[in-house]
Amino acid sequence: KQWYQRRVAITAGTNVPGRAGEGKDQTDRNNLLEMSGDPDTSYPFNLADAPWIKNIASVTEPKASGLDIAVALASSGYFCGKDGSSGTCPAGLSLDGNTREDLQKQLDNAPASYFGHVIRFKAPGQVYYLCTRNNNFTNRSQKGMIYITPPKSKN
Repeated sequence: KQWYQRRVAITAGTNVPGRAGEGKDQTDRNNLLEMSGDPDTSYPFNLADAPWIKNIASVTEPKASGLDIAVALASSGYFCGKDGSSGTCPAGLSLDGNTREDLQKQLDNAPASYFGHVIRFKAPGQVYYLCTRNNNFTNRSQKGMIYITPPKSKN
């Protein structure tokens, strides 16, 4: 088995013009939502109906509910949770209590960097996901599948 190294040069602090995906130039963003079907589907579940919210937990914010995590990932970190009731999210930064401008539909006003959550899945299965900002239906598709395997036995 051979291993190949690919060298990539990165210039710090640069957001190259013309590479914004679907949003305003030089505002590249991503989000993550569960798809309501298989990889050929291009529509996300409504957040409260997404099956994965019952199967995920945050390692970095253990008090966050599955819905809090889904809201944060769907909004690219613009909202830190659903309503602030978990104690991990100030109410004014939550989806229900937001006191700022509305989230722009292409995520242009979402943070450029987002710490996010380290997610732990509670049970095996598979999750199809997509990015709504960069999923154009005609010329680009940011979708994938997470396959969760059962834990290996310690024997």
